[in-house]
Amino acid sequence: MSSFKSRFSNEHTLLAVVHVEGGVQAFRNTKIAQEEGADGVFLINHSIPYPSLIEVYLMIRQKMPDFWIGLNCLDLGRHALDYIPKDTDGLWVDDAGINEISKGLERAFSLEEARKFSEERQKSNWNGIYFGGVAFKYQNQVVNARAAANVASTFMDVVTTSGKGTGQAAELDKIRDMSMGINNCALAIASGITPENVRSYKPYADCFLVATGISDSHTELNPAKVRSLVKALKG
Repeated sequence: MSSFKSRFSNEHTLLAVVHVEGGVQAFRNTKIAQEEGADGVFLINHSIPYPSLIEVYLMIRQKMPDFWIGLNCLDLGRHALDYIPKDTDGLWVDDAGINEISKGLERAFSLEEARKFSEERQKSNWNGIYFGGVAFKYQNQVVNARAAANVASTFMDVVTTSGKGTGQAAELDKIRDMSMGINNCALAIASGITPENVRSYKPYADCFLVATGISDSHTELNPAKVRSLVKALKG
């Protein structure tokens, strides 16, 4: 957990997720996140290609040099490591390559993809914080979430999980199990967090990546909701 905790010293961290559709929109929402107390933002692309997302990042970075800004390039996945600017604070990848498989009556994990990415990261000049998706939405179901978190913590700074879908809260038992499995690593939740339910997850998660629960629409954060979540998380 050293690289994460060396940057975020508080017990809990809020990273607002900005769904980028353009520079003006992304900058406006990043400013909202900063002004209302979020610790940083992740810029993520749905409707634009990764070169446009990176262009927006560079513009915002110039205007906000000291604010924590990470990227999730949905159209690149783990290959984003080859394209993101070297000053990008964080890289979030939905699928970190922690693949649970069946071995007879037992469960095991195929780690070839995760191991390959870890080796590529070590060779790169990027020194940001890696958020790797494990037991994540819209992927194959993981039976043993605690074991998945345990093996994943070897390959990433922040084990990042979610509920079953966008805006859906994760099962509390799953989060509790994963928190017991991680070693020297942080645990983040990336779906379904709201000002009303975050207190239930605080004993188990270090970081919260939030969009739907603090937004008015897919692309617009609500300042009052951001402020309310910050108060619930840190008040």
